[in-house]
Amino acid sequence: MEGYRILEIKQSVFENNDREADKLRQELKKRKTFLLNLMSSPGSGKTTTLKRTIAALKDDYRVGVMEADIDSDVDAATIEQTGAKVIQLHTGGMCHLDAGMTRQGIEGLGDEDLDVAILENIGNLVCPAEFDTGAVKNAMILSVPEGDDKPLKYPLMFSICDCLLINKIDVLPYFDFDLEECKKRALARNPKIKIIPISARTGEGIDEWAAWLREQIDAWNA
Repeated sequence: MEGYRILEIKQSVFENNDREADKLRQELKKRKTFLLNLMSSPGSGKTTTLKRTIAALKDDYRVGVMEADIDSDVDAATIEQTGAKVIQLHTGGMCHLDAGMTRQGIEGLGDEDLDVAILENIGNLVCPAEFDTGAVKNAMILSVPEGDDKPLKYPLMFSICDCLLINKIDVLPYFDFDLEECKKRALARNPKIKIIPISARTGEGIDEWAAWLREQIDAWNA
């Protein structure tokens, strides 16, 4: 006879987080604040892409950024130079943000004066994909040097994202990266995912990305 209980902690954690995420989205909808969750591996060009994104949006929207890192404030200092409102979030060693952490960031940022809040999530393709942050849309960056097989290795990340930015296409000639094969693999995981090849360094593809983002923002804030 078993004298102990088995608790499914992970399921409980996810269920509680999902409720908190839905509640946060409802609140943001009332305030007409669009929250984007931007994810990627370290070194994919997330911060550089974010700088380009802010430049493309700042004339028409009030943009704020939450920079999430285990430690340091390097990215927040970089984003501050764009003129966007920014706050640094330290996770204390945790490799993801959940809805509760995101709420703290939103409150610290002060979304009353913002049309768009962007969460630059912790850099990895595993943990952030498991937790709903309360974002309206999820986007991810995959850079050419990482390889075209990542949709096969990290299927959950690709399945939960609304938009995939394939960054650093300016270095395609120097890497064994099959762009079309990568697209096929991503679409196999998520047929609805929007795929936009970009170069954050040169600006190629940023207009298309900004146009897609504008559509999502305007639909949410309508």
